Amino acid sequence: MFRALVMEKEGDAAVAHLRELEDAALPAGEVTVAVEYSTLNYKDGLGLSPNGGGIVRTYPHVGGVDFAGAVEASSDPRYKPGDKVVLTGWRVGETHWGGYAQKARVKADWLVPLPSGLTTRAAMAVGTAGFTAMLAVIALEDHGLTPSRGEVLVTGAAGGVGSVAVAILARLGYPVAAVTGRPETETYLKDLGASRIIPRAELAETVKRPLETETWAGCIDAVGGAMLARVLGQMKYGGSVAAVGLAGGAGLPASVIPFILRGVNLLGIDSVSVPYAARVRAWNRVVTDLPMEKLEAMVRPATLADLPGLGAAILKGEVQGRVVVDVNG
Repeated sequence: MFRALVMEKEGDAAVAHLRELEDAALPAGEVTVAVEYSTLNYKDGLGLSPNGGGIVRTYPHVGGVDFAGAVEASSDPRYKPGDKVVLTGWRVGETHWGGYAQKARVKADWLVPLPSGLTTRAAMAVGTAGFTAMLAVIALEDHGLTPSRGEVLVTGAAGGVGSVAVAILARLGYPVAAVTGRPETETYLKDLGASRIIPRAELAETVKRPLETETWAGCIDAVGGAMLARVLGQMKYGGSVAAVGLAGGAGLPASVIPFILRGVNLLGIDSVSVPYAARVRAWNRVVTDLPMEKLEAMVRPATLADLPGLGAAILKGEVQGRVVVDVNG
């Protein structure tokens, strides 16, 4: 038996219940993991909502797009009982049961060995949000970004992706400008390494000119929409924007002018179906490039029982930093 937070349909709405389940309830997969920690991402908030947020369509359902723990059983020779593993992506927690339980069963191809020097708790402080931030930094560097090129902008900086991005970039020596609409997060962001704070209102206006003053050497954008369009016109020649989210909308009311007159690059960052080698590269970079003391400062501990309330809060933009869920707490 194991405990899980199960979303169940009651009438037209899905409701979360803590349940005791038998191992036979787990979905098919080669590896069974004794989950130690999970986390909360925006997608998790959607999945915990009464309508499934457009990502959950089959009930009963166990959410949680990330988890870390120890292998309990495996039919795949790559993993043996006791091995520490981490999982992000692959639509786990969406179409496949996820980490909001004391056990999970998944395909072996979806797992990554926990990097040396990282605990399962720290891995979930990173989670999909931090993993995505690391992928974004790598993509910017692969397209020529170096600290000498100038200031890097991070939008949605107080959220999960933004917080980790600020800490990593600062650790690597980049001057970081952090965009936030919450003045109360300014101290938090400066403690993570932001060199200056940009009020969200300064970048929220609709594009008026396709090109503005060249300002940013690079950008990690978690907002999308009108803000991303505005930022594209402010990029330095040859600069790149790594697009990781759409908190401000899925549309892009932009001009092609920044691309063809300044050689700006718009880089899409996918964290769901990233190939194995790229996953390992990113997790190993997390160990070396994310200051663990900064990571700990982002953490908000939680239990399975806390998740329904936190899920609603993250959809409202009210969650700062990273939520780490002790599934055994």
